[in-house]
Amino acid sequence: MAATAAARTVIENVAIATVDAHDTEYASGHVVVAGNRIESVGAGKAPEGLTGAERRIDGTGHLVTPGLVNTHHHFYQWITRGVATDHNLFDWLVALYPTWARIDEQMVRSAAQGSLAMMARGGVTTAMDHHYVFPQGSGDLSSAVIGAASEMGVRFTLARGSMDRSKKDGGLPPDFAVETLEGALAATEATVDQHHDASFGAMTQVAVAPCSPFSVSTELLKQGAELARRKGVRLHTHGSETVEEEQFCKELFGMGPTDYFESTGWLGDDVWMAHCVHMNDSDIAAFARTGTGVAHCPSSNARLAAGIARVPDMLKAGVPVGLGVDGTASNESGELHTELRNALLINRLGAHREAALNARQALRLGTYGGAQVLGRAAEIGSLEPGKLADLVLWKMDTLAHASIADPVTALVFGAAAPVTLSLVNGRTVVEDNHLTTVDEDAIARSTRDEARRLAQIAARA
Repeated sequence: MAATAAARTVIENVAIATVDAHDTEYASGHVVVAGNRIESVGAGKAPEGLTGAERRIDGTGHLVTPGLVNTHHHFYQWITRGVATDHNLFDWLVALYPTWARIDEQMVRSAAQGSLAMMARGGVTTAMDHHYVFPQGSGDLSSAVIGAASEMGVRFTLARGSMDRSKKDGGLPPDFAVETLEGALAATEATVDQHHDASFGAMTQVAVAPCSPFSVSTELLKQGAELARRKGVRLHTHGSETVEEEQFCKELFGMGPTDYFESTGWLGDDVWMAHCVHMNDSDIAAFARTGTGVAHCPSSNARLAAGIARVPDMLKAGVPVGLGVDGTASNESGELHTELRNALLINRLGAHREAALNARQALRLGTYGGAQVLGRAAEIGSLEPGKLADLVLWKMDTLAHASIADPVTALVFGAAAPVTLSLVNGRTVVEDNHLTTVDEDAIARSTRDEARRLAQIAARA
């Protein structure tokens, strides 16, 4: 019996930013999706004689790009938004850890739904969550997050985090909020075994992700790196986020964060770190030499007064850089378009001024750059034949953008553009600016209820 031809979606008369190696763009072109793959991209109309074209879309007034890729987040923080709004990182963590340490499976699933819904509705097709708070008796939090992502229909990486350095050991988390070294490693390995899919086109992957130098032991970092490499998965953590972290590392370990990470096996092309704000030339050179990636989170860095990451210098040195929302208790908007714009604007406040980043570099950070740091650049991040059909059709002819001639400039410099269509693995996740896979209103009610429940529990503690 002959194989059934894949159903096709054809988008024509559309501006295209492929974000391929040559930054190929078309003022008016076509994209053809067959099944879960991109079949063709080019100028003018789609090829003649296509069979199985179940959907044809006139993209006049639109721009199509690769789907946005989020490289750093903490979903559970959705239900603690708007708290400790005038704190630096360490004070903010001290203020919120006692509340976070009382989350449970129901709260985490609801918070994950809220975080994912906000991102997906704004053009994110690949998301990640760095979840590192596992209170005893709180349930199966990893499965709760993965289940929410599966229900939403987005491509997903769970960075299974951990903490074993509490206040009694000189760390920041409360004593009851951390795991043991052995418990964290065993639970992380079990999560990899249960959920990680290494195949091309995987919808769910898992990374090993001890939280940060000031919340985990040296042994957890070392053994975590060994575990990840034994299992063939990626590694993720926070690094060089604040001057206080740098001081902490020098006082406790006798060296700065980058040298400390290298001493524990945490530099390499299978590693990406969040923030990397306070990096000197030697640090950047070490990341470039080893292929270590960076998740740049400009809104959170500004919210917590952490500083401006040296993204232009990282890119010039060859460091892979993507964008991250970060947790929504330090970036209450919770969507990635803001990071395209803020990455461009905030970096222009730094040493390179107006030459720091341009619109196309910002778009690359949010698409191909993110795919690089997640280890998936062969599958996603650009619009090229054979790659997975993760793409976004942005409506650019509304009042917000209609007078900006260049659609990429309009997308990055302008207000958040409506999403007419978002495909993940060829499946529609957003249509006409609304999620198609979940009930947005129900998620809003659920997250509001869980935020209240958590606040009440924390107040009684």
